[in-house]
Amino acid sequence: MKMKKIDIKEFLLDIIICTAGAFVYALGVNCFISPNDISSGGATGLAILANYLWDFPIGTAMFAINIPLFIISFIVFGRSFIVKTLFSTFMTSVMIDLGVYFMPVYEGDKILASLFGGVLLGIGLGIIFMRGSTSGGTDILGKLLKKAFPHLSMGRLIMICDLCVVLLAGVVFRNIESILYATIVFFVSSKTIDFVLYGSSSGKMMMIISTKAEEIAKAITTETPRGVSIVPVQGAYTGEAKHMLLTVVRPQEVTKMRKIVKRFDEKPFIIISDASEILGLGFKPTDNEL
Repeated sequence: MKMKKIDIKEFLLDIIICTAGAFVYALGVNCFISPNDISSGGATGLAILANYLWDFPIGTAMFAINIPLFIISFIVFGRSFIVKTLFSTFMTSVMIDLGVYFMPVYEGDKILASLFGGVLLGIGLGIIFMRGSTSGGTDILGKLLKKAFPHLSMGRLIMICDLCVVLLAGVVFRNIESILYATIVFFVSSKTIDFVLYGSSSGKMMMIISTKAEEIAKAITTETPRGVSIVPVQGAYTGEAKHMLLTVVRPQEVTKMRKIVKRFDEKPFIIISDASEILGLGFKPTDNEL
């Protein structure tokens, strides 16, 4: 019975968050992208082209384009994913079509429209992706490709998928500038997606070589919420046996880690590098497919 309550809570949270993401996405489309004849790529970009050519409602066209992709995603990802994706796509379509009547429209500098539109699209999609869903279109393709190319980020995969739609938009609008503006949109949106999902940097990896490794490791595990591994190392020139500590921390925790190390060793050798994605306890769950 308790498990059922947790499921209901998560389901309601999915609805709220995906609806919020759909609203932000619709703001980007209705306020900046569509009024300035800029294609956003993906199913939305194709829907904008349909609206431009035949005055077809953008949201409705987007939902129709996604139907074949729903079938594919059901086969590959299963019922849970398709339910979330159907809801997110439906809400995005509804928000776009209804938003035409009350969302403000910006018709001015197309570079500003591309930048702000791209940011809003990226925030909206990032919020939706956080719940394990997509808004359909190349988002589904990006998730499919993520299974084949796990080393590539979702933002980059979606950016690649959108390129063909952007090129088609240039042909339809008969204006090479539309391709350039669309490129700005999906580049900015892809970077924003990665920022929303992973942050500016998921963390820092620290490699600490010291003769006081055991003391430092004990202090780190007792004074911080981070774990640490001890790896035996040997200097190639001196032949001296030492130990290397390997740990990952949040960016704001680096200073504290350095202070801990300096308490035990005045002359340590420390390597600090960016860790773009960290899976595990204290960071992102390992079962998160994004």
